[in-house]
Amino acid sequence: MEDMEKGKGLRIYIAVAYGVTFLMGMLMWYGNGRNLDLGIFANAQMFYPAAGVMLAVLCTRKNDASIPRVFFVFFICVTAVLAVMAVISILNPYAMIAAGNGYVLPLWTLAVQLLIIGSSIAGWIILLATKKEKRQMYGLGWKNTATSCFCILLFFALYMFRTAIAVLASGEWANFGILLKQPYTWIQLAVMPVNFFFLYFAFLGEEYGWRYYLQPLMQRRFGMRGGVLLLGIVWGIWHLPVDLFYYTQDSQLLMILAQQITCITLGIFFAYAYMKTNNIWVPVALHFMNNNLVPVISNNYTSGVLENQTITWSELLASAVLNGLLFGAFLFARPFRRSAE
Repeated sequence: MEDMEKGKGLRIYIAVAYGVTFLMGMLMWYGNGRNLDLGIFANAQMFYPAAGVMLAVLCTRKNDASIPRVFFVFFICVTAVLAVMAVISILNPYAMIAAGNGYVLPLWTLAVQLLIIGSSIAGWIILLATKKEKRQMYGLGWKNTATSCFCILLFFALYMFRTAIAVLASGEWANFGILLKQPYTWIQLAVMPVNFFFLYFAFLGEEYGWRYYLQPLMQRRFGMRGGVLLLGIVWGIWHLPVDLFYYTQDSQLLMILAQQITCITLGIFFAYAYMKTNNIWVPVALHFMNNNLVPVISNNYTSGVLENQTITWSELLASAVLNGLLFGAFLFARPFRRSAE
């Protein structure tokens, strides 16, 4: 992707990944002021980084026969549909759909879930129908199975270890023990690998933009470590609309700081895993795991589990220490000692 580090390709990427995100942020500000459900905006935003990369490739490499063109066009179309749905949801926020037996469901919540599931399934079909050489050429092939599985399991172990420390420190061990005794908790953990195949599209939407495209670019310009740290900062800045108008209503400053801590420290581990495996599906799986373990650990399976959080300074400090020690320490791992290619 070196030819897209400057010029038209980079401008297209920035316009989609950041321009669309912050334009939508203005609508989120409007909707937040009217207490509207903004979940569809949060979901749609995850697609913009990869859509930016794919659109840039299609616009700057028109004669490249190795592009997985059908997959790229399909992903961009899904992203566009989600963005349009988000805009329409502001104009008609209370639309409902009949679910039978007198029940009704929020139209936009159901529509976005069905679209992500349906597009994820269709995406697998398109990828499998795409020649292996094309998948490999544009970073969509699976590689290094043993190392990839190791990185995924390592992240899960570190995540659970961090959770255990946080629970012990907060004095909530008894409640956590009750959670671990519930069969439903273990069922949810068991079905997570299956759920991944139905929900991966959104997480590919972020990681194909951050790890596949932007990470190598940043590392070539700012060094192996400096590039990843800077990537964590700009990744955190990209979250500003959801930080301000979705994740919290009363802890905006703390949420912005917490997002920076999360993006920098997790970004270090995601970068480590990507460099270790050269397999984009590993950070996609890690990102999916990071988000989808939240409802399991919190025992809150509602669609708004990440919405309207309250953060304290003590929680922010604990997050900085734990994430810094467990994930940030990988900044000193061997892959970061290589020269940027």
